[in-house]
Amino acid sequence: MEDIAKFLDMGGYAAFVWPALGVAALVLTVMTFTSLRGLGASETALRAAEAQAPNRRQRAAVDPST
Repeated sequence: MEDIAKFLDMGGYAAFVWPALGVAALVLTVMTFTSLRGLGASETALRAAEAQAPNRRQRAAVDPST
């Protein structure tokens, strides 16, 4: 138990280390959710654009055997 308490104390720097870790985790979480929301919006816009021009010509697939 003493080893765990020693680790959590971080050599006396716990007051700086743990809040910094918390802020970093919060920023990464917010960035993840923001990115996922942006991805959803982009996919919705892409589907709408594709629905407006359904007969657009596709690029021909390149046949590597020729």
